[in-house]
Amino acid sequence: MAFSIGTETLGSIVSPSTRCGVSGLRPTFGRVSRTGAMALSWTMDKIGPICRTAGDCALVFDVIRGPDGIDRTVVDKAFNYNFNKDIKKLRIGYLEKEFSGKYKNRNNDLKVLSVLKNMGVDLIPVKMEFDDIPLNSLRIILYAEAAAAFDELTRGGLDTLLTSQEDWSWPNTFRSARFIPAVEYIQANRYRALLMEKMEKIMKDYDVVVCPSLRGNQLLVTNLTGHPCIVVTDGFDENDSPTSISFIGNLYDEASILLAASRYQEATGFDELHPPLFYKHE
Repeated sequence: MAFSIGTETLGSIVSPSTRCGVSGLRPTFGRVSRTGAMALSWTMDKIGPICRTAGDCALVFDVIRGPDGIDRTVVDKAFNYNFNKDIKKLRIGYLEKEFSGKYKNRNNDLKVLSVLKNMGVDLIPVKMEFDDIPLNSLRIILYAEAAAAFDELTRGGLDTLLTSQEDWSWPNTFRSARFIPAVEYIQANRYRALLMEKMEKIMKDYDVVVCPSLRGNQLLVTNLTGHPCIVVTDGFDENDSPTSISFIGNLYDEASILLAASRYQEATGFDELHPPLFYKHE
């Protein structure tokens, strides 16, 4: 079994897994030690496996999870994964709003819901709305912590050696984040605490919530709240590039989303396919 280890702060497991047509598990924050990994945001960084299948992700995750005595954010929680559990026993919802309207790859995403229904799953529409929380403003938490992590690089002038120096590039993010007021950073974390509470209230009625991987604000929200997610291929676009769907779970319940994703893969076989362009050589 081939696998790799990925790190995610705001999409760096979900995005490459989507692009490469593989399965990527972003565990709950604090499930896997980050010892030895480059820090970007101490309160958002997470480590997880990238594999061919969701079942492989479960095997790797079971090995790498748990405390190592060094990373103090890691907690010791059970991983009760049952390969033989019936998916119909899971309470599965879907983000109704994110599947509506016109957007790229919508047909592939809608087919996911059809497959699950054909498997006997009673899909429940879910609303994940946070209108009273300035979500995009909470990104300053990541920027401020990243600037602190790379403080020595910036103050030493070594950031000028980095290749990309565009306005949106990390060197300029590190520089500009030094001007974020401490008051605003604290206020952002207060809103983040409210976001965590609201997310818990939403998720308590579900074991799994299905959603488009890169649509809406769920990627930002779940990275801020620390909820786990697994992304798997749900087809290919008009350019024969892989597309994906995401399964979001409750804190410390990677087992449910891995089971749902695994059953979906068994029903579709996308994990056994190779994007046609991967075979082409110049």
